[in-house]
Amino acid sequence: MRLFTGFLDDAAVFPPGSVPLAQAVPAHLAHLASAQGPLVGPFVVAASALPSLGPLVQGLPPRSFALSVTVPGPRAVRAALEAAALVPALDVRAVEVGVPADVAEVDEVVPALDLALRGDLARTADGSRVTAFVELPRDERRATLLDALAGTAYLAKLRTGGVRADLYPDAAELGAGIVALVRARVPFKATAGLHHAVRNTDAATGFEQHGFLNVLVAVAAALDGADVTEASVLLADRDGAALAASAGAWPLGQAEQVRWCFRSIGTCSIDEPVSDLATLGLLEAAEGVFA
Repeated sequence: MRLFTGFLDDAAVFPPGSVPLAQAVPAHLAHLASAQGPLVGPFVVAASALPSLGPLVQGLPPRSFALSVTVPGPRAVRAALEAAALVPALDVRAVEVGVPADVAEVDEVVPALDLALRGDLARTADGSRVTAFVELPRDERRATLLDALAGTAYLAKLRTGGVRADLYPDAAELGAGIVALVRARVPFKATAGLHHAVRNTDAATGFEQHGFLNVLVAVAAALDGADVTEASVLLADRDGAALAASAGAWPLGQAEQVRWCFRSIGTCSIDEPVSDLATLGLLEAAEGVFA
């Protein structure tokens, strides 16, 4: 597995990019057809937008347009799969499942997903099971939900930013989440706010933004036994050259372990992360580790 293959889930239609669906779909197809295509994951879309997506992919080969569908809660998964099945071109690879604030009994999440992800509707074009990422709430329910996910087929989703400063977890909170996920052996994706490879202060908003390379390096450290404090220090690091050198030293097996844990990011821009990786020299590393 190459470190950045399929790492960039295309969330162009979500804020702050908010690209209209009619523009985002052809742009996604162009990304897939470009030199950076191997880095691009599924197109991320809300379940509510599936009817509007249908006409835009009409004419594409059956099951050729890979999707990750966001749903507000586990009980909405089945309806989303049914809606997607009405559009021949769509291949739902994943669902991203929210856990609303009014859902107190998080131990009901896994049974609800077990019920929803049964049968052919929950199979991708290659016959594998649709992946379910469950968003971990930033409240007292998190630990209970993580315990419920451990040992199941379900993965986690970490929200790492948003359109307000309070939506960004600090390095300590994110570090705690990463260490807990690694120790529980629950793979995850991260979404929102990861616009760049390295931690930075956004010039337009003043928000402190996490870097996806920082997260990768923190995951590697957690796999080696790092605690929350050590992971937090790595998440706060702004030395891109040092972070790139650390990742660049990973042998293929270690890179595969890191990506098993940290599956992808949702990004509203494909070009920005690709540009950062090229600048850091991480798209040209040897030994086949990097895409």
